[in-house]
Amino acid sequence: MVEQQYVALNDPAQFGAVVQAWGARWPSMGLFVMLPEQEKQHVPWIQGYCRDHGIALMGAVFPALVAQGGFVSEGAWLVCFAEQPDYLLQTDLQGAGAQALEQWTRTTLAGSKAPQTLFFIFDAMVPNVSTLLGNLHMALDSAPRYAGVSAGSETFTPMPCLFDAQRHVGDGVLVIALGEQARTVVQHAYPVSKTLMNATAAQGNRIIRINDRPAFEVYQEVIAQEYGVALTADNFYDYAVHFPFGAVTVVDVLVRIPVALGEDQSLVCVGEISPNTNLRLLRAPELAQSHCVAQLDAALRSAGRPAGSALMTFYCAGRRMHFGGESALEVQQLQETTVAQALFGALSLGEIDSVEDLDVPRFHNAAMVCIAA
Repeated sequence: MVEQQYVALNDPAQFGAVVQAWGARWPSMGLFVMLPEQEKQHVPWIQGYCRDHGIALMGAVFPALVAQGGFVSEGAWLVCFAEQPDYLLQTDLQGAGAQALEQWTRTTLAGSKAPQTLFFIFDAMVPNVSTLLGNLHMALDSAPRYAGVSAGSETFTPMPCLFDAQRHVGDGVLVIALGEQARTVVQHAYPVSKTLMNATAAQGNRIIRINDRPAFEVYQEVIAQEYGVALTADNFYDYAVHFPFGAVTVVDVLVRIPVALGEDQSLVCVGEISPNTNLRLLRAPELAQSHCVAQLDAALRSAGRPAGSALMTFYCAGRRMHFGGESALEVQQLQETTVAQALFGALSLGEIDSVEDLDVPRFHNAAMVCIAA
């Protein structure tokens, strides 16, 4: 990534002027476009423009954009690659598409002397991102560095949200090879409760039973004991985003935000929960007590990010729901603390990175993703 520009879409001439200027400077350029959901109707003419002008296009639709020190629901981010990167736009991930993803990844990584960063943008309607990434990782001889997010509608309404110059699809993944120099860090910095639970029955992203009892019953009990909250089916949506589960792993606790309550008292979360996963209840912090920005800055420094370089940043929609109006302040704090010359990106519906030193992929909620390239 060498340049980025925010443009309004009510005037196609502005889009064309930016892309033509980049094309004159970098004739082999590739173009990555991020659109907010409110602007999704512009995908066809963007595709047509790129086809007519021979521009290699990759793009995705997100709930909103990270721009202007906060979030916007209009316009688009245009991101220029000096050389068109290898990319894959793949559907049918529950069938033959998973094999196509594996083959493309093998081919893309072949001959690499250093770890490559692969940036995955999944449609948020894909229910098993963790499983797909885990299966891909196990099938590879050498691991890439994983980075990525989920795109689509914040209401989780199915819609085409991934595109290139020819196709506009949903229920799939767009993968972009970012090369050897890209560095990715992901943090959520959510405090962990004392109570340890076990998902004794779970399927996909649904927790059916905790400690051999209905999941919601245990959730009510623990949230009352730990935080004094009287949780009911009626106020579930008011509290769930502020009190997510933490899936305990060997190296970390991964946030899983409950987003739906089943008639059987099961809990549907964003992200998979394997049977017998150990769980803790998390309490999303107040912004004044959050260490997330400081942790991101420290991790970027440790990863060798050049001081002041631009950051492609993705901010979880669930995190924005928790912080409300203060979420824009957290974005501003991130830019000020990292001294980024530009902060550009989108609101995400799930976040992906690698376990440090192991390059094992993992799927987050409630996190911020920063990519320096």
